[in-house]
Amino acid sequence: MKPTAKKGLGNQTTFTEFILLGFGDLPQLQPFLFFFFFMIYMATLAGNLLLIMLVVADQHLHTPMYFFLGNLSCLETCYSSTILPRLLASLLMGDRTISVTGCITQLYFFCCLAGVECCLLSVMSYDRYLAICKPLHYTALMNGRLCLQLVVGSWLGGFVSVSFLIPVSQLTFCGPNEIDHFFCDFSPIIEVSCSDTHWLEVVAFVHSSVFTFPPFLLTLASYVCIIATILRIPSTSRRQKAFSTCSSHLIVVTLFYGSLVIVYLLSDSDVLRDLHKVCSVFYAVLTPLINPLIYSLRNKEVKEALRKALLR
Repeated sequence: MKPTAKKGLGNQTTFTEFILLGFGDLPQLQPFLFFFFFMIYMATLAGNLLLIMLVVADQHLHTPMYFFLGNLSCLETCYSSTILPRLLASLLMGDRTISVTGCITQLYFFCCLAGVECCLLSVMSYDRYLAICKPLHYTALMNGRLCLQLVVGSWLGGFVSVSFLIPVSQLTFCGPNEIDHFFCDFSPIIEVSCSDTHWLEVVAFVHSSVFTFPPFLLTLASYVCIIATILRIPSTSRRQKAFSTCSSHLIVVTLFYGSLVIVYLLSDSDVLRDLHKVCSVFYAVLTPLINPLIYSLRNKEVKEALRKALLR
């Protein structure tokens, strides 16, 4: 979240509702978009809930890696449920209004869960680092107590990371009350406020950087060490096996951070606004769907657990 120039709003009437423009400029595609996002939401819920049940039910998946994966699936379920039900309702009913309170609440939970995901992805990368770079000490280092502490710390870190959003509820909003997005994000909300928000934008930029870059750097450092270790393995088969254990997570990390960079670090000009909206669809809607698919299709243990569950 970067500071942006504040537009002059002048003397305008305050309001209590926003209009989420979303995909309103494509009226002929509303039925298709509803079906598209509805299928994505159902598949996201089914995939992530199935993965959670497999991790809980199968004894072979009671390991740190799958404990973290189960938490990631729980997170993705909450993540998509923060955005998609409201989007589906607007596409189906045509009512694109949302109260200011509802919008700020959605913003809070969305940013909170995004912060949790940053922390959780870094924890999972650290787990893979220990498993590949320090295999002899892995069991002793990554014990049950540490796993629980890392997960609790990730969730608490996500909630603490959005404390800068508390002043947003004190802002005054005035016309126009249209938000050119399909959900309540920070920058679009700030743009329609007639309060002085420069200080809030600076605080948000610094605060989000402090809570985002360390997990990203930890993830990056872990994979630099992992790749260096894998390249030193003399056996081709062992090298492929080691890489397969972390390739799924590496794909997820690349997709998540790649789309975040495009949305929040590139200029928020009118020319790039449609690109931002498309990328927001990718990391806010498609990533929760892709994650369980990547982990299940590329993981033999998950596929074996699913086969056993279906046979039972």
